[in-house]
Amino acid sequence: MNRFPVATTLFSGLLIGLCVTATAVAQPPTEEDFYKLTDLQIPEGELLEVGAVQLMSDGRLAAATRRGEIWMIDDPLADEVPAKNFHRFAHGLHEPLGLTEKDGWLYVTQRPDVSRLRDTDGDGRADEFEVVADGWGITGDYHEYAFGSKFDANGDIWVTLCLTGSFSSKALYRGWCVRVTPDGKTVPTTSGIRSPGGMGSNIAGDIFYTDNQGPWNGTCHLKQLIPGKFVGHPGGFEWYEQAEEVLGKRPQEPESNTRSLDQARKIPEFEVPVVMFPYNKMGKSASGVTCDTSGGKFGPFAGQMFVSDQSASTVMRVYLEKVQGHYQGVCFPFRKGFGSGNVATEVTSDGSMFVGGTNRGWGSAGRDPGSLQRLNWTGKVPFEILEMRAAKDGFDLQFTEAVDPETAGNVDSYKMETYTYIYQSSYGSPEVDHTTPKIVSATVADDGKTVHLKIDGLQEGHVHELHSDGVRSAAGNPLLHPEAYYTLNYLVQ
Repeated sequence: MNRFPVATTLFSGLLIGLCVTATAVAQPPTEEDFYKLTDLQIPEGELLEVGAVQLMSDGRLAAATRRGEIWMIDDPLADEVPAKNFHRFAHGLHEPLGLTEKDGWLYVTQRPDVSRLRDTDGDGRADEFEVVADGWGITGDYHEYAFGSKFDANGDIWVTLCLTGSFSSKALYRGWCVRVTPDGKTVPTTSGIRSPGGMGSNIAGDIFYTDNQGPWNGTCHLKQLIPGKFVGHPGGFEWYEQAEEVLGKRPQEPESNTRSLDQARKIPEFEVPVVMFPYNKMGKSASGVTCDTSGGKFGPFAGQMFVSDQSASTVMRVYLEKVQGHYQGVCFPFRKGFGSGNVATEVTSDGSMFVGGTNRGWGSAGRDPGSLQRLNWTGKVPFEILEMRAAKDGFDLQFTEAVDPETAGNVDSYKMETYTYIYQSSYGSPEVDHTTPKIVSATVADDGKTVHLKIDGLQEGHVHELHSDGVRSAAGNPLLHPEAYYTLNYLVQ
């Protein structure tokens, strides 16, 4: 017989309560705590495989689909966006993958051209269509995607043209970037493109695009588009005859089974990838590109870029800097859990990120065949590496919050390895040329938010994969995402 049933019961209850409380306190923050996803409710019976979005000047959201439609969504910033807010604006287009607005016109980049359309009678449907430029070719191959940018500072739209079948160029300027000028001219701009997945600008207005793993692309990349440059795939070199007046002679043919940075040292026109996205670790199909120009409304990452991945249904965060006159930088995990395979990605001025996607043809971690979602900052600041910058003898890490000096100043809190990819004409590449640099010291700056890592063994042309699992904030929190992948093409001099 229990001689103290009441006391025992009270004591047991107290222990259980303490355990539950301790468990609750021990739960680390999640991405949902900082960035909340809202589904825009697609009308029943409709399949929206969204490939481009544009927040219109009247507050509606335009969404273009792979099936050739454009939908207008009323009140896209509301807490709930029901299906009744969706209205079909146009149809019969050819897989549009670019939207931008100007002077009452909605400009659409589709496979054969850049067109513009508008509603002149106010019934909510486009009734005037004009072709702006069509200075490139198509064969009908399913892979001949055409992605369009927003207007740049000169009023140009940049268009990246996928190779035929993503392997060869069977039509004019396939495997190139061209610019469409305000007067409708098509200007050949950059060669070497393989299979783009999206494009956008950084805070300075420079244009970037994502290219996907395949021949001459060991993994997925973020690359800068610079007039006159070559970005890696020689499949479209034959079109230099048509572009010679603008760009001059074709570059030297690259050598296979080498390294891209070595080839860039031999080929003046060759601009190497700005960021290499480690395959599987950061996804397998890099897609939409956007920049946070909201001035802090989207959280602590103002001015940084975000890149989607279609297969992983994620959005990555990218910080760029210029070293020796070239952009290079780092990618971080940012947000997972999207409904479909992310393609369209855009941060708007109010601080919303709209993400649309599809899993048709490729599959994706998100199981929905198509989706359109909005991501918003909750107002809470996650403990993250805000910036990772190259230094002469290592890297400088800036955090979003003050760090715990004991853990942040301990070299055992960090691990680093490096690797690169084979630059070759065959498909993809494993990680190669692995090294393990030594982290000599970790010094916390007086601001309490910056740590200098002194590294012995930096490797040009390598991804520097950093894990900071041991670092804690001053409040005792671990990093929401301790991984960082810096592409160190050029050393700080």
